[in-house]
Amino acid sequence: MPHFVISGYLPENFDPSTLDKAMIEGIHALNREMDAAGITKFSGGLGAAHAVRTDASGDVVVTDGPYLEAKEYVGGMMIIEVADLQEALSWARKSAKCTHMPSEVREIFFVPDPSQP
Repeated sequence: MPHFVISGYLPENFDPSTLDKAMIEGIHALNREMDAAGITKFSGGLGAAHAVRTDASGDVVVTDGPYLEAKEYVGGMMIIEVADLQEALSWARKSAKCTHMPSEVREIFFVPDPSQP
């Protein structure tokens, strides 16, 4: 079955202290529901980002933060194994309902496909 990543986005000025108990319990309830459905591969929040890039000379440079031109950043993610995109989107809808935050759904693909000889 295909795997999908559901990335939850937080506003640039997100303050974790603004999470209320109802939202936190909603997130835990969703995680328990996904576990019970047997689709969870990973689910969790993400800490501070570190960007790893090569510069013009080919040296690798590590900086704190992604420093991307964005008003939002990925604050958490779930990797799920479900039948198709429609099922993945149904789980993303549940996530958006309990967090009131936008998310993005992408299929994870493997190159080369590990099921191919």
